[in-house]
Amino acid sequence: MSDQTNNLALPYILPSQAQKHVPHNEALQRLDTVVQLTIIAERQGPPETPVEGGRYLVGADPEGAWLDRHGLISVWQDGAWAYLSPQPGWRAFFLDTRQLRAFDGTNWNVISLDADGALPMIGINATADEINRLAVASEASLLSHAGQGHQLKINKADPSQTGTLLFQTNWSGRAEMGLAGSDAFSIKVSGDGNDWSTALVVALDGVVRMPARPIVRASLAGTVSPPPASRTGFTDIHAGQGGFELGAPVPAGSGGRLIVPADGFYLLSLSLSTLASSGHGVAIEINGATVVANAGGPASTSPTRQNATTIAWLNQGDWLALLHSGTAQYEFGPAKTELCAVML
Repeated sequence: MSDQTNNLALPYILPSQAQKHVPHNEALQRLDTVVQLTIIAERQGPPETPVEGGRYLVGADPEGAWLDRHGLISVWQDGAWAYLSPQPGWRAFFLDTRQLRAFDGTNWNVISLDADGALPMIGINATADEINRLAVASEASLLSHAGQGHQLKINKADPSQTGTLLFQTNWSGRAEMGLAGSDAFSIKVSGDGNDWSTALVVALDGVVRMPARPIVRASLAGTVSPPPASRTGFTDIHAGQGGFELGAPVPAGSGGRLIVPADGFYLLSLSLSTLASSGHGVAIEINGATVVANAGGPASTSPTRQNATTIAWLNQGDWLALLHSGTAQYEFGPAKTELCAVML
């Protein structure tokens, strides 16, 4: 029969053992070293003032009292260093790096909870859950290259699912970008986390669309001969998106005001189509006060066409109308007398 245990080399108390307390206490010291193994740090040489029971992993280039003790666990006991040789499967918590590691016979490796190295969830200064299996609370997160580049991949099961980045304020969504319900790339925004507007869509053929960009083609209906100094507004929106709408009747004229939906620079294009004229002019007018472009023509008994284009800053809530001078018979409608506006 061996005089020590197989795994931890604890000494047995033998028959007729003298001073039985000696092997018994030696076994307790070994157990005190190995059980709940905590290693203060990996070092090349011993600390100047070791604490009783302090355990260290002797590094690759040992020195001083630890010379030739590479890879051993050194423990300060009763004023001297004692050494244990770790066995494959031993586990220890390293206080300096706050890591739980396991010895494989050669190296101390950081422990993974699963055999394949996968973790079911992890929280870094945060609490992970079944939906957010990776949770990080930090001022910043760094994903850097290994080699020349780095990719962040977001995968979804099929086109109808979602693979996006969601940006929140106080846990309420404000912006989302990615593949939302299709394979087209989109950017959406929200003011309350419930109602969303799609600002940009990039189709699979590379075509870029902005569904919320303010665009409009508007005109009055029919053939009209407005008197001088009168206004015409609009009754029909032939094409539009982004919130253009018709408002109250224009002053001193007919038709409704064309209401601007958002602040910004706009390209304004006025087209005139007359059947007859004694000399006429039409101005694009903002809020019944500011003229930003003019078009007109001389007297004529034949159909004529004129155009005027400008860029102007418009504020949300401004309204547009046409201010007339001279007299003419105008054809209103698409590709006739109409006003087009596009936010730049």
